[in-house]
Amino acid sequence: MSAESSGRAPHAGTGASYAAAGVDIEAGDRAVELMKEWVKKTKRPEVLGGLGGFAGLFDASALKRYERPLLASATDGVGTKVDLARKMGVYDTIGHDLVGMVVDDLVVCGAEPLFMTDYICVGKVHPERVAAIVKGIAEGCVLAGCALVGGETAEHPGLLGEDDFDVAGAGTGVVEYDRLLGADRIRKGDAVIAMASSGLHSNGYSLVRHVVFDRAGWALDREVEEFGRTLGEELLEPTKIYSLDCLALTRTAEVHAFSHITGGGLANNLARVIPDSLHAAVDRSTWTPGAVFDLVGKAGQVERLELEKTLNMGVGMMAVVPEASVDVALETLADRGVDAWVAGEITERGDHTSGATLTGDYAK
Repeated sequence: MSAESSGRAPHAGTGASYAAAGVDIEAGDRAVELMKEWVKKTKRPEVLGGLGGFAGLFDASALKRYERPLLASATDGVGTKVDLARKMGVYDTIGHDLVGMVVDDLVVCGAEPLFMTDYICVGKVHPERVAAIVKGIAEGCVLAGCALVGGETAEHPGLLGEDDFDVAGAGTGVVEYDRLLGADRIRKGDAVIAMASSGLHSNGYSLVRHVVFDRAGWALDREVEEFGRTLGEELLEPTKIYSLDCLALTRTAEVHAFSHITGGGLANNLARVIPDSLHAAVDRSTWTPGAVFDLVGKAGQVERLELEKTLNMGVGMMAVVPEASVDVALETLADRGVDAWVAGEITERGDHTSGATLTGDYAK
């Protein structure tokens, strides 16, 4: 980039340039080349063109098979979990978290995720690092059955440190109008099925980081007997992606609603899909939260209610189904390798002021 004449004597040395300001276009181009092979693995037949255009293209004529297609959209990030990835120098798992946060919000209403786009913001483009992040996103998209049709990598020197980065994504899905899931389908006597999480997923990391680093003073490479691995490896465990499992469940069983257990905890997220006249009673004694939840609670002296309104406590997704569908639902999930169990039931709202509560004590 050359400096234009301004009528002033030029500053000593060379003129200003984008590179001198901290933006390396060539590094960005190198990152795109490295990520192309991973993005290609996510391609669905409806996707037109390849990586490198200004917009991703998806053939909407595929929606003609729907009588009344509803498009669903969602967007999310992965929060402060990116700081752990940066500190550990592990960049190819954080994309799983991003995809899980987005597509499993889509599937809650019964929508099939169709495609995603991502946004990666960095202080300095390290091509291999950016490609590793995209690799994780692409692998997550494969697990979710959706395409990665495009994205953006932005270099923000001066605003972010050279090793700092953040990621975000947006997704689009489709559901037939008369198969839309939600509160209006739920009935008294329905069962609440819990699906196990793979760990903390991607919520509550501000609390977790405060506990393990600030209060406990632990290092990421600390071996933790309860985990059978290091603290860092446990904290970076990727989010489980449920979208294809949930869609399979809608094909084999009658499903009234799903609830994605993310920020705000189990009861608050389940309450979002419960109608005003009903209540979901979830029994803690039906499962044992993983060791990481107990560790955070004890190391930080965090009260149980505080943990429960922040972390998923071992449940990443819930399904509300009629009692008659419980057996086939559990069988379907077991066949797909999903650890699931009946965790509660739908009752009259009565004196309950919230849509969902947890009762009893966790199994030991």
